[in-house]
Amino acid sequence: MTVLTNFQIYDLLNRPRPLWLVKIDLSEAALFWADFSHCNLNMARLTKADLNWTNFSGASLYKADLSMANLFEADLSSANLNEAVLSRANLTRANLVKAELVEATLVETNLSRVNLSKANMIRANLNGSVLIRADLSKSNLAGANLAGVDLTYANLFEANLAGANLRGANLNRADLTYANLINADLTGATMEQAELGDAIMPDGKKQPANSATGG
Repeated sequence: MTVLTNFQIYDLLNRPRPLWLVKIDLSEAALFWADFSHCNLNMARLTKADLNWTNFSGASLYKADLSMANLFEADLSSANLNEAVLSRANLTRANLVKAELVEATLVETNLSRVNLSKANMIRANLNGSVLIRADLSKSNLAGANLAGVDLTYANLFEANLAGANLRGANLNRADLTYANLINADLTGATMEQAELGDAIMPDGKKQPANSATGG
């Protein structure tokens, strides 16, 4: 890892974009409002960094470590976060529209009100994370680990949850209209007042239009 001083970081952030920052160490750095759009941050270390409102749109963060980072309202739209680690990070109200998160690790991460619409999260690990009022519409969560997650009021319209682990998940009042839940594990999950119209259930059967669970 390349370790930079505060002066070097300031100088770096004022250079023309996009930047090549592979394996850079910016852990615990204060980088709020910084512009990393379309930069290459593959395998970078950003643990515990202050990244509030930071722009990572179109950036490559493949295998980057953002564990415990503060990414409140950060822009990660269309970013490559495949195999990245974001465990225990704060991504409240962050923008991850069309982001790539294949096999990413987001254990116990705060994803409240995050926008993950059309995100690719195949086999991602979100065990124990909070996704209250998150927008996951048309996202691909096939084979993802969503055990114990809180998806209260989440938007899962047309989401692909085929083969996902939803054991003990809270799906109360979630919108699962047209969602694909075939072969998903819903053992112990709660779905009070969830919208399930036209959803494909684990057994392959389609729910009637405009149907909802009781509660």
